[in-house]
Formats: sequence, C-alpha cells, structure tokens
Amino acid sequence: MSNYIKVFLMGNLTRDPQLSYLPSQTAVVDFGLAINRKWKSKAGEDKQEVCFISIQAFGRTAENLSKYLSKGSPLFVEGRLKLDTWTAQDGSKRSKHKVIVESFQFLGTAQQSQNNTQQENTKMSTAAGHTTDEDF
Repeated sequence: MSNYIKVFLMGNLTRDPQLSYLPSQTAVVDFGLAINRKWKSKAGEDKQEVCFISIQAFGRTAENLSKYLSKGSPLFVEGRLKLDTWTAQDGSKRSKHKVIVESFQFLGTAQQSQNNTQQENTKMSTAAGHTTDEDF
C-alpha cells in the first residue's frame, strides 16, 4: 500500500523569515504560519481558534520567501509533513511536526486583496450591464 502526505495551508507569517545556509551552501528558511479558523457555535456565538505551524523551505524557494516576505505577510503553501525528534537537556525525548515547502503562492497584503476583489466586482457588474457608484 502506498502512502501519501500533502499539506495545503493559507495564513499569515508570525515572524520574519530566518534565512541561513547549510555547509553545502544550500539556502534554508524557517518561519511560522498562523492559520485562523472562525465558526459559529450552536448557541450562535462567534468562535475563533488559531493554529501555529512551523514552516521550512530550501534552495531558491527559501531565498525568494526570505526576500519578499515579512511578519504578517499572507502566504499559500503546499508541502509535506516532517517529524523532527531530539533529546532535550533534561534527557526527555521531544518531537515536533513541521511543513516542508514544495510550492507556494504569494497572496499580497490584506489591503491589496480587498482592492482586487472590489475591482473584480466592479468589472463583473459593468459587464452585466449594472451600474455602480463609480460609474457616476
């Protein structure tokens, strides 16, 4: 039986990307991604939870992410899970999952996304023969 792991995440960076290089001169970047989930409870209350994920990328991908992103930047990531294990100073065994980036898409700022959506809605309304406030 084959195994397959694929992860798709869309969120905002929790910190500036930290670029470093392996002894082989391969670029490595580490950063965190915050993914928000919003829903309504059965009682009608607005609920929210945040999931924080560690992300790592290598090579040219790492260099591009480090160059163009900063804390708060929105990002779409496609990747795979990796389990890191180590022994802590107190002798206990520790482990942590992280996502290794295989591909990504810049999403722009929240303001840019809002402006793009408004422009698309205006184009669609105009094409359908509807007028908007901007037409006057």
